[in-house]
Amino acid sequence: MKTLKSSLPFWQQLLLWGIGGINLIFLLVFLSIWRTGDRALNFVSNLFKPQIESQVESSTLIVQRIQSIQQLATTVQTIETVVPASAERKLGEIPLATTRLLYIARGEIKAGIDLSELTDKDIKISQNTIEINLPPAKILDSKIDVNHSRVYDYDRGFLNLGPDVAPQLQTLAQRTTLTKIINTACNDGILNAANAKAEQAISEFLAITSDRSVKIYTTMPDSCKASVNKSYST
Repeated sequence: MKTLKSSLPFWQQLLLWGIGGINLIFLLVFLSIWRTGDRALNFVSNLFKPQIESQVESSTLIVQRIQSIQQLATTVQTIETVVPASAERKLGEIPLATTRLLYIARGEIKAGIDLSELTDKDIKISQNTIEINLPPAKILDSKIDVNHSRVYDYDRGFLNLGPDVAPQLQTLAQRTTLTKIINTACNDGILNAANAKAEQAISEFLAITSDRSVKIYTTMPDSCKASVNKSYST
């Protein structure tokens, strides 16, 4: 009895065995998926599903980003005013002569938001929106431009009997000028202008650095005033 031998070369037989083995593996995988049902399908689909992580910026990061602007001086107002000052020479309670000084002064008032006062509590962040409550606008600086200010008139009265106190009267006039220009700027609504410009500036700044919509809420201070400092620009 003769044994039948394959007429195919050995390498072709080897190739057929390899293809058969691969088909067997795929068949086993298919049967395994069919038997395990939805859990296996979900597992396979999850392998190819892109992983998306939602990230929300912290309020501390927003605070640091805004504070990088430092002090947001948003409104500068220049005011010219005429201020009189006087001093009397007395004999006891009787005035003998009066010295009068008339000072023409130019002052500069700077108002804005001090961003160092901003805290995490002032910022609310959601997935699509950043809401910020700004500190109240205030007078940040007030000074006299001495290069554009001058003594207009100095009169020691009859026979120059009034006290010769020009430096003291000029200092008094400058101090009075600072108070006067602050009150004038406040009456002209300088803090309202500062709030409006701060709102615009921060909205534009965050629009560049963040893809969220920005809502800015300003705070009107109880009063518009500042301590008078002896600041004189040259």
